[in-house]
Amino acid sequence: MNAITLNSITKTYSKGTILAVDDVSFSVEKGEIFGLIGPDGAGKSTIFRLLTTLLLPDKGTGTVGGLDMVKDFKAIRGIVGYMPGRFSLYQDLTVEENLNFFATVFNTTIEENYNLIKDIYVQIEPFKDRRAGKLSGGMKQKLALCCALIHKPEVLFLDEPTTGVDVVSRREFWEMLKRLKAQGITILVSTSYMDEATMCDRIALMLGGKILSVASPEDTIKAYPEQLYAVKSNSIYHLLLDLRKYEGTINCYTFGEYLHLSITNNEQEVRKYLQEKGHTDVEFKAIVPTVEDCFIRLLKHRDDERNSNKN
Repeated sequence: MNAITLNSITKTYSKGTILAVDDVSFSVEKGEIFGLIGPDGAGKSTIFRLLTTLLLPDKGTGTVGGLDMVKDFKAIRGIVGYMPGRFSLYQDLTVEENLNFFATVFNTTIEENYNLIKDIYVQIEPFKDRRAGKLSGGMKQKLALCCALIHKPEVLFLDEPTTGVDVVSRREFWEMLKRLKAQGITILVSTSYMDEATMCDRIALMLGGKILSVASPEDTIKAYPEQLYAVKSNSIYHLLLDLRKYEGTINCYTFGEYLHLSITNNEQEVRKYLQEKGHTDVEFKAIVPTVEDCFIRLLKHRDDERNSNKN
């Protein structure tokens, strides 16, 4: 049995005028770290609110821990932990007071499930008497995770948990998630950071309320159909313009100090074309795509389909 299933879920806002989630289906296996990957406005937070029974779907069905997310909403709330995108704990309460409060809400104690949060809590325990509102971003993140775990949930929902957190804290956070997975907790996490996708067992790439693909990060990258190149020259701006005009270009976009380029013909023909256009100091190398490259390609494919349908 899957820990989470969604079947053709649709959700609109503003009396049906804003389509937030558009016919979404996927499943998450028990003990899996599953990532919803996409930019702000992709529909990730709405899916979290549906699965944690804070919203009702307009259409479709879903289960969490085998329980129907509409009929069994009370039971679901007892088996899930939810860490929303914005820090939502009581800022005027201390670290310890927040943790005790959430333990009481779920009719448990800190001591009862201390082994589950121990690795995380020891990092904030020196600040247990400090008000939550006075904590750093990384410490707030750890406190929120402790509060979401204090009742030992079967499924943990983390909505963009690393937004606004420094790189070191982000890395520590994902190490914590790996340890939680080892304890059998199913984790659904959303992020707009494409580099975090590789930390998940499987990912769903999302945009505009729709799922573009569902696969492991490795399989997502393997599915990239063309050879990808990193290219740069003495004038990156003119290089971009010329490569986008080139008839053999499938896609070309900026990526750090390079352009990422996929083409229909061979490298030598492109080099010859760039030489004719007056580009010097051209660096041209084959690279392995990232998840972000795969996402960009899916966006282009979707846009091309839309344009062809219009014509």
